[in-house]
Amino acid sequence: MDAACRYLSYRPRSEFEMRVWLRRKEFPPGVVDSTISALKSRGLVDDVAFARYWRESRDSGSPRSRAALKSELARKGVDPDVVSAALDSADDVAAAYRAVQKRAARLAGSDYGEFRNRLGAALRRRGFSYEVTECTVKRLWQESRSNG
Repeated sequence: MDAACRYLSYRPRSEFEMRVWLRRKEFPPGVVDSTISALKSRGLVDDVAFARYWRESRDSGSPRSRAALKSELARKGVDPDVVSAALDSADDVAAAYRAVQKRAARLAGSDYGEFRNRLGAALRRRGFSYEVTECTVKRLWQESRSNG
């Protein structure tokens, strides 16, 4: 239990992450199960809260597309229904805009081709669709021209 609490002290974890970590530390299966049960009963391991935390953390620091967030949470072993609920109100257009707004300001002096290529690549790396990428790049290009 002490080891699990130390692992949780860095950031919240999904049940799957905690289970994998405890197994890697070579705790017996019975100890892993009882520890997970104790953590869940105390509210220290909660996949619903974890999925919300993950989305909020990404939204504030490094916005990703809904599809990218869904993939990240799936890799962390979060149930697809929990993921869907956590991402219910995710707005790819707003997230894409926030993701590259500062970068667009730095590229204000460039031509449209370079502006589009750089911002488009940054948005694609974060999992945004072609449509969202194009819409965001055009919006930021227009804003950079009207502010300049």
